Amino acid sequence: MGRITLEKVTKSFGEVNVIPPLDLEIDDGEFVVFVGPSGCGKSTLLRLIAGLEDVTSGDIAIDGTNATELAPAQRGLAMVFQSYALYPHMSVRKNIAFPMKMAKLPEDEQKRRIDAAAKALNLTDYLDRRPGQLSGGQRQRVAIGRAIVREPQAFLFDEPLSNLDAALRVGMRLEIMELHKRLTTTMIYVTHDQVEAMTMADKIVVLRAGHIEQVGSPLDLYHAPRNEFVAGFIGSPKMNLIKGEVARSHGAATIGVRPEHIGVSTTEGPWQGVVGVAEHLGSDTFIHVHQHGMGDEPLTVRVDGEFTVKHGDRIFLTPDETKMHRFDTNGLRA
Repeated sequence: MGRITLEKVTKSFGEVNVIPPLDLEIDDGEFVVFVGPSGCGKSTLLRLIAGLEDVTSGDIAIDGTNATELAPAQRGLAMVFQSYALYPHMSVRKNIAFPMKMAKLPEDEQKRRIDAAAKALNLTDYLDRRPGQLSGGQRQRVAIGRAIVREPQAFLFDEPLSNLDAALRVGMRLEIMELHKRLTTTMIYVTHDQVEAMTMADKIVVLRAGHIEQVGSPLDLYHAPRNEFVAGFIGSPKMNLIKGEVARSHGAATIGVRPEHIGVSTTEGPWQGVVGVAEHLGSDTFIHVHQHGMGDEPLTVRVDGEFTVKHGDRIFLTPDETKMHRFDTNGLRA
């Protein structure tokens, strides 16, 4: 069980209101990602759920029980932080066992849970080592193991991969996803990296200035963003947002076209542009095209990696009108 409900939850620090009234439902077993730019309130919201911050008003329920006034230890949740927060003088085994020791669990039960967590996280061969003898990814797995042995109703992850290099981030991302499939426990994951959000989540919560801009599956947000902010935030590279006469000719204040929905030709097309920087990634190439009258930022176009183009070349672009997004003067989906 791990259903979490927030009803009209707010948070203020003095006169500063960082979370306006907010409603959210997280179903049992869901992998939910809070995503948004720095300062959008995603970590604050996670800490409110964990009980590490007091709500200013509103209610938080866990499995139907009002947990708003409960201490963190009484909520049945386990949190994994950005910093590993391991005890350097203790072995991996003792680090993982620490919350169970504090809870005075029997020794045989502690051993059972440690062995199960170590097996799930590929840590069995490292149980007698100390954190200083482990890689960053292994230390993060120890921190996750310490959370697993508590057998919580939900796991809360606060940017747990931000201290890892790119290769380790990808590996740990996959491990956390596999862990969720095995445990089927509710997980709430905070990140500013929308690629992590898209690849990991069952449900994404996009936040801006404490407001929920949109909630939905990754593909829902990708194909049907409800406003310009979500359109520009979800997707890598981000959606091209075009204003001016070109947008008005399509009956909108702004049109959005994703890089993969623009065809490229060296001979013909309704839009013309000059090639700037081209990013060659092997299977794909991202071309940044400067086009007069379509804004200060170049358009980003995704083409096959075999497509040959040089800086300064003139090319023609054809947007796929069936995949075009239209937004009104308020930035809302038209």
